[in-house]
Amino acid sequence: MQQDLLTQNADRLSDGFPSKMVILDCETTGGKSSYHRIIELGYLVIDDGQCVHRQQQFINPDTSIPPGIQKLTGIRPGMLRDAPRFGEIAEDLLTLLKDRVLVAHNARFDYGFLKNEFKRCGIDYKSKPLCSVKFSRRLYPQFKRHSLDQIIKRFRFNIDQRHRAFDDAEMIYRFFLKSSALFHEDDIEATCKDLLKTSSLPVCLDKSEVDRLPSSPGIYHFYDQQYRLLYTGKSINIRSRVLSHFSQDHRNNKDLKLSQKIAHIDHQKTPTDFGAQILESQLIKSMQPLYNYRLRRARKLYQIKLSTNDHGYMKASVEMIRSDTSVDDEKFGLFRSPRQAMKKLEKLADQYFLCHQLLGLEQHHNGKSSRACFRYQLKKCLGACVCQESTESYNQRIITALRDYEIKVWPWQSAIVVEERDPSDSDMVAWHLIYQWRHLAVLDDLSDLYDHGFKPEQNISSKSQNLQSSDNIQKTDADFDLDIYFILVKFLLNPELMRVNNIRVWNCTRIIGEET
Repeated sequence: MQQDLLTQNADRLSDGFPSKMVILDCETTGGKSSYHRIIELGYLVIDDGQCVHRQQQFINPDTSIPPGIQKLTGIRPGMLRDAPRFGEIAEDLLTLLKDRVLVAHNARFDYGFLKNEFKRCGIDYKSKPLCSVKFSRRLYPQFKRHSLDQIIKRFRFNIDQRHRAFDDAEMIYRFFLKSSALFHEDDIEATCKDLLKTSSLPVCLDKSEVDRLPSSPGIYHFYDQQYRLLYTGKSINIRSRVLSHFSQDHRNNKDLKLSQKIAHIDHQKTPTDFGAQILESQLIKSMQPLYNYRLRRARKLYQIKLSTNDHGYMKASVEMIRSDTSVDDEKFGLFRSPRQAMKKLEKLADQYFLCHQLLGLEQHHNGKSSRACFRYQLKKCLGACVCQESTESYNQRIITALRDYEIKVWPWQSAIVVEERDPSDSDMVAWHLIYQWRHLAVLDDLSDLYDHGFKPEQNISSKSQNLQSSDNIQKTDADFDLDIYFILVKFLLNPELMRVNNIRVWNCTRIIGEET
């Protein structure tokens, strides 16, 4: 769960993807892999989420290129005349592909051609490819089509040469980057593992418990043989996420112990990932499963406060706030502990050459004369501690460093109703009453809005089917909750994420004389 306001690195894939991948596309002389030949390869090598190498390679097929292929790809015979034959690059390509997950769009096509080209060279190449078409179907079920053209259109990507190997491979990479920003790494990891089929069931769990799980958003509960609650999680695809827990390569000892105890699974569907994240956060805090640690409710939160010293330099301090009080939007960040806030200040000091004394990370000298901080000797502080840097320069830099950690101002005049509707089933809908970044209630019916002292500014369609309900979530307290805040900011301030999840916001007005 996100613990501060850092966002996904736009140039790095989610940790949910396999750590070592080759995203590949090939252009060929036709559609039959046992007969036609590869004429172009394009690929991107991924290590731990970073693209470390890009390559475009023409290949001489030793055969003619049909006119239709030339028209489609723009590849002419003269462009391949001096290109190497596949056999000349086979060993180097095999070394590149070794121990990496092969990723392709319609992976059976590209994998089939690679396998046959290697076979002609006397090499038995085998792999379990990850198909980005199937990946799109799992994570974006609200869209009917998942061709590369449709994905390019879906996210408004720009492409120079469609049906050229490198450009098409680059689109897959950009699609994965976009998905990394839109989905939690657990959902991406669950989807990839399910597609790669690397899971096996725990010894105490009957297969029927998994067979009845839906491939839709919601939350799930793991119980042991005595029906003690072990773990609660959420996913955009409950079935895939549950199966990912049972992977052979457990990431840590906790996962291994959990898997050995699971005997029963229960689930609760939600219309979208938005409702799943809200519900997961609330249920973990109310039910406190044995193996959930990160989402326990924190009664104390901490912020970074700026003030000015006698010389006009801004200095930072960490102050505690209670989670049931209003959040001061003139302070910066929301942290679970003073240590977490100080760690953030340390990172910002390194990035922006800030003074450890002024950040409260190093004790001030108590004598009459100022003494430079230790980092000034290392040339990692520009001298604000001894007035060697102008106040304007230093103050601007510290404000810039903390800008991304400003508490988001509530952008609506009053409360709002967030409507989440299942993109594949418009009758499955839920409404969330939210005010000042506080989740007040899940409404069974829109008429319940009046019970909370609000009314909609315009008519809202109330056509819905009954969702599975839980007494734990129908009425929630109005305390500020850090995890809920992060979820609301993530969704409600991201128009693309709202569009993908089919979420709408309706304004409300307070009913005069009523209390919420």
